[in-house]
Amino acid sequence: MRWKRFALVFVPALAVASVLVGATAEGAIGASFVVSGDTFKVSADTLQGQGFVQYGSTVENKKGQKIPVAVSGIRKATLTNMCQTVLVKSPVGAVTIRITAGTGKDPVTAENMIVDASQIEGNAVFTKLEAGRDASALDQLPGAEGAAGMFGQQASGITIKDFRQVSWSVNAATFKLPGLKLAVEPGQHECF
Repeated sequence: MRWKRFALVFVPALAVASVLVGATAEGAIGASFVVSGDTFKVSADTLQGQGFVQYGSTVENKKGQKIPVAVSGIRKATLTNMCQTVLVKSPVGAVTIRITAGTGKDPVTAENMIVDASQIEGNAVFTKLEAGRDASALDQLPGAEGAAGMFGQQASGITIKDFRQVSWSVNAATFKLPGLKLAVEPGQHECF
C-alpha cells in the first residue's frame, strides 16, 4: 500500500521534473501540447529578458476545453531565486511539488521561452515598448506570433521585480536550472 501511495506522489513529481529537465535540450520553440488540468506557480526575485512579445490566445485541455491565456515570449531570460510549485490532489491529501533553482550566484536562464499564463504580477519596466502592434507582426522573438488582427505588444527588454506568475504551460529551447532542488511536500506550500 505504501508503494502505491509513493507512486501517486512520485509520478506527478517526476512528470514536472521531466518537463523542466527535458526543456534543456536545445532546439526550436516547442510545439503546442494539450495542457493538464492544473496550473502551476512560478516566482522569482527578478526576471530579466531580451526580446519580449505578448498576445492573447487559448490552450486546450484533454477534455477539449479552450482556456484563454496571455502568451508571453522571451528570447533570452534570467530568473534569480526561482521557485515553481504545483499543487497535486492525491489519495493522501494535498501534495506540493516544489522546484527551486538559481538561488546562488548563477541565475536560471532560458532561451526562446514561451509561457501560457493566466496571471502575471510584479513591478515591470519595459524597454522600447510597442503596445497595440498586430499580433501577427511581432518580431522580437522569431516564430512567436499571434493571430492576425489580434492585439499584441513587444519590447526589446523587460525587467520584472517580485515576479509572480500562474501558468498552464512553458516551452523553451533551453532551460538551465543551476542548483536545482525538487521536493515533494505533504500539504499546501506554494511559492506564493
